[in-house]
Amino acid sequence: MKEYKQVIVVRDDLKLSKGKLAVQVAHASIIGYERSDKKTIESWKMGGQKKIVLKVKDLKEMMLLKEKAEKEGLVTGIVRDAGLTEIPPGTITALVIGPDEERKIDKITGELPLLK
Repeated sequence: MKEYKQVIVVRDDLKLSKGKLAVQVAHASIIGYERSDKKTIESWKMGGQKKIVLKVKDLKEMMLLKEKAEKEGLVTGIVRDAGLTEIPPGTITALVIGPDEERKIDKITGELPLLK
Protein backbone atom coordinates (compact mmCIF):
# COMPACT_ATOMS: atom_id res chain seq x y z
CA MET A 1 0.00 0.00 0.00
CA LYS A 2 1.26 3.46 -0.90
CA GLU A 3 1.91 5.90 1.94
CA TYR A 4 0.70 9.48 1.55
CA LYS A 5 1.73 12.66 3.32
CA GLN A 6 1.73 16.41 3.08
CA VAL A 7 4.81 18.54 3.72
CA ILE A 8 4.68 22.13 4.88
CA VAL A 9 7.90 24.11 4.58
CA VAL A 10 8.41 27.30 6.58
CA ARG A 11 11.03 30.03 6.40
CA ASP A 12 13.49 30.00 9.28
CA ASP A 13 14.67 33.56 8.57
CA LEU A 14 11.35 35.14 9.58
CA LYS A 15 11.63 34.01 13.23
CA LEU A 16 7.85 33.88 13.65
CA SER A 17 6.25 33.32 17.06
CA LYS A 18 4.93 29.79 17.69
CA GLY A 19 1.34 30.96 17.37
CA LYS A 20 1.94 32.79 14.10
CA LEU A 21 3.83 29.79 12.75
CA ALA A 22 0.99 27.44 13.68
CA VAL A 23 -1.50 29.58 11.76
CA GLN A 24 0.74 29.73 8.67
CA VAL A 25 1.11 25.92 8.70
CA ALA A 26 -2.68 25.54 9.03
CA HIS A 27 -3.25 27.85 6.06
CA ALA A 28 -0.73 25.88 3.99
CA SER A 29 -2.34 22.53 4.80
CA ILE A 30 -5.75 23.74 3.66
CA ILE A 31 -4.31 25.15 0.42
CA GLY A 32 -2.74 21.77 -0.39
CA TYR A 33 -5.97 19.96 0.45
CA GLU A 34 -8.07 22.26 -1.75
CA ARG A 35 -5.71 21.87 -4.73
CA SER A 36 -5.52 18.07 -4.61
CA ASP A 37 -7.70 15.60 -6.46
CA LYS A 38 -10.34 13.54 -4.67
CA LYS A 39 -8.55 10.19 -5.04
CA THR A 40 -5.33 11.55 -3.50
CA ILE A 41 -7.24 13.17 -0.65
CA GLU A 42 -9.06 9.93 0.14
CA SER A 43 -5.79 7.96 0.17
CA TRP A 44 -4.21 10.59 2.43
CA LYS A 45 -7.17 10.50 4.81
CA MET A 46 -7.05 6.70 4.99
CA GLY A 47 -3.44 6.97 6.14
CA GLY A 48 -4.22 9.44 8.92
CA GLN A 49 -3.56 12.72 7.04
CA LYS A 50 0.17 12.60 7.79
CA LYS A 51 1.80 16.05 7.83
CA ILE A 52 5.45 16.98 8.25
CA VAL A 53 6.73 20.51 8.92
CA LEU A 54 10.21 21.28 7.60
CA LYS A 55 12.26 24.45 7.35
CA VAL A 56 14.35 26.28 4.80
CA LYS A 57 16.73 29.14 5.47
CA ASP A 58 15.02 31.77 3.30
CA LEU A 59 12.59 32.67 0.52
CA LYS A 60 15.05 31.82 -2.27
CA GLU A 61 15.46 28.25 -1.00
CA MET A 62 11.69 27.92 -0.61
CA MET A 63 10.98 29.04 -4.17
CA LEU A 64 13.59 26.66 -5.60
CA LEU A 65 11.90 23.84 -3.71
CA LYS A 66 8.49 24.88 -5.09
CA GLU A 67 9.88 24.81 -8.62
CA LYS A 68 11.39 21.32 -8.13
CA ALA A 69 8.12 19.99 -6.71
CA GLU A 70 6.08 21.39 -9.59
CA LYS A 71 8.49 19.86 -12.13
CA GLU A 72 7.74 16.48 -10.50
CA GLY A 73 4.00 17.09 -10.89
CA LEU A 74 3.31 17.67 -7.20
CA VAL A 75 0.60 20.01 -5.91
CA THR A 76 2.10 23.12 -4.31
CA GLY A 77 0.86 26.35 -2.82
CA ILE A 78 2.29 29.31 -0.96
CA VAL A 79 0.98 31.27 1.99
CA ARG A 80 1.19 35.06 1.81
CA ASP A 81 0.55 36.75 5.13
CA ALA A 82 -2.03 39.52 5.43
CA GLY A 83 0.42 41.56 7.51
CA LEU A 84 -1.88 42.27 10.42
CA THR A 85 0.52 41.23 13.19
CA GLU A 86 4.22 40.33 12.99
CA ILE A 87 5.33 40.76 9.37
CA PRO A 88 4.62 43.01 6.36
CA PRO A 89 1.62 42.30 4.10
CA GLY A 90 2.33 39.84 1.30
CA THR A 91 5.27 38.14 3.02
CA ILE A 92 5.56 34.53 1.85
CA THR A 93 5.71 32.42 5.00
CA ALA A 94 5.06 28.81 4.00
CA LEU A 95 5.00 26.35 1.13
CA VAL A 96 2.80 23.25 0.97
CA ILE A 97 3.67 20.20 -1.09
CA GLY A 98 0.97 17.60 -1.44
CA PRO A 99 -0.68 15.57 -0.16
CA ASP A 100 0.78 12.93 -2.45
CA GLU A 101 2.75 9.71 -2.33
CA GLU A 102 5.47 9.88 0.30
CA ARG A 103 8.18 8.61 -2.05
CA LYS A 104 7.48 11.41 -4.55
CA ILE A 105 7.60 14.14 -1.91
CA ASP A 106 10.70 12.67 -0.24
CA LYS A 107 12.61 13.05 -3.53
CA ILE A 108 12.13 16.81 -3.15
CA THR A 109 12.17 17.39 0.62
CA GLY A 110 14.05 14.40 2.02
CA GLU A 111 17.17 16.39 2.95
CA LEU A 112 15.41 19.28 4.72
CA PRO A 113 15.52 19.56 8.53
CA LEU A 114 12.41 19.22 10.69
CA LEU A 115 11.06 22.36 12.28
CA LYS A 116 11.68 22.04 16.03
